[in-house]
Amino acid sequence: MRVLAVVLLAAACAAAAAVASGGGGGGELPEFREAPAFRNGAACAGAPTIHIAMTLDATYLRGSLAGVLSVLRHAACPESIAFHFVASSTSPARRLAALRRALAAAFPTLPATVHRFDARLVRGKISSSVRRALDQPLNYARIYLADLLPRSVPRVLYLDSDLLVVDDVARLWATDLGPDAALAAPEYCHANFTSYFTDAFWRHPEYAAVFANRTRVPCYFNTGVMVIDLDRWRAGGYTAKLEYWMEVQKQEARIYELGSLPPFLLVFAGEVKAVEHRWNQHGLGGDNVAGQCRELHPGPVSLLHWSGKGKPWLRLDAGRPCPLDALWAPYDLRRRRGARDDLLAAVA
Repeated sequence: MRVLAVVLLAAACAAAAAVASGGGGGGELPEFREAPAFRNGAACAGAPTIHIAMTLDATYLRGSLAGVLSVLRHAACPESIAFHFVASSTSPARRLAALRRALAAAFPTLPATVHRFDARLVRGKISSSVRRALDQPLNYARIYLADLLPRSVPRVLYLDSDLLVVDDVARLWATDLGPDAALAAPEYCHANFTSYFTDAFWRHPEYAAVFANRTRVPCYFNTGVMVIDLDRWRAGGYTAKLEYWMEVQKQEARIYELGSLPPFLLVFAGEVKAVEHRWNQHGLGGDNVAGQCRELHPGPVSLLHWSGKGKPWLRLDAGRPCPLDALWAPYDLRRRRGARDDLLAAVA
């Protein structure tokens, strides 16, 4: 614990020194420094390609780049990882070009493809939620990965843009989905599952009956970290099933409050292949209203997830970071005058 405290303090001091100016004024993207190059070793010969999907937009760009750096930094075979970035079709060509330049500046040799998500697919299907960020069309792009990615990609690891991977992602990628599961994620069966839906949902016998014949007891899972079998997803028609519940919410009754999460619970809860909790230490951004500081859950950590309102880059820029934000700061690739370029030493 004393060593961790020293690391936290050192990283926090370095981050505070680096936070000198606001970001992206006037709609312009900040500049990013080039990340270190990570190479495969001899043992990586024949290693399978790991496909990772993330969103790409101006609001979460710093988070996305930090997440990519964390994946590469801790991977045994970093050159065997292919990234698929999903950008909104509503982004102007100039903004999309700027996003591509930022990505190339940070990772010049990264195997990456940018896919355009047609925001019209969810037009008329999104209802307001407790936080505006949850209502953005790109937040729903994860529903359409089976359509966006080529058929040559049979499996994908979806990662949110507000997390760090601090373990070899190949371990998560190798999750055995068994004979039937289309999706794997950490489950949290201690959470109050009923609270994710409104009273109107539970009073409606046909709605509530959706959970009656699940393989296991339905439990909450966070959709920011998911291993998805795209072939099984397509065969099961899961995109249409998720869209169905979005249409129920929009046209029939208000059955939930939390953006794209509840449709996933309605379709997959009780059918998810469980993954160790270490792969999603979520909630570090606090709740969806106040975004207060949180501590780590007990147990080992392979992935830190700042889900919730509070994002580490915003709290650091404001000079009001939470203690755990110091763990994110060394992965921030934003270029600042006078900032050190060797912050990775804090977590080496």
